[in-house]
Amino acid sequence: MKIEDNKVVTLTYELRQDNAQGELIQKVESGRPFVYLFGVGGLLPKFETSLKGLQAGDTFSFGLSPEEGYGEVTEEAIIDLEKSIFEVNGVIDQKLLEIGNTITMQDQHGNPLDGIVVEVGSDTVKMDFNHPLAGESLHFSGEILEVRDATAEEIAHGHVHGPHGHHH
Repeated sequence: MKIEDNKVVTLTYELRQDNAQGELIQKVESGRPFVYLFGVGGLLPKFETSLKGLQAGDTFSFGLSPEEGYGEVTEEAIIDLEKSIFEVNGVIDQKLLEIGNTITMQDQHGNPLDGIVVEVGSDTVKMDFNHPLAGESLHFSGEILEVRDATAEEIAHGHVHGPHGHHH
């Protein structure tokens, strides 16, 4: 069975920086494979197009430019916030504001947004809300373990149910 829309795909992969010999960023192995519903738009578009038509047992290897991945680093995503917004009961946890820490915040619509503490001033905290892989060329290689038809419920919900997928 070939990978196409409304198929559940189970795979392993290595994600490396720059190319196939680059620094390892993430490794997904067969003990805890990546399982997803193909064609619902939850993944990077070039990731999906690179896997379309493959079947169980096939291997893959492809690169993504920053534009095809998480975009370029943008200065607009690096902002100064008032230090007071980090107060809880009038106190700031100084360990929270250590440079390099990732803090989950909310955008103006209430959606979660991760930012990295870049600089701490006397009244402001500089946060970087670019994706951690923004500006990076990425390389994926791996193997397709299984391709199956999605159930009507999985299609309706837009995600996989069952082992390694979402459970209700």
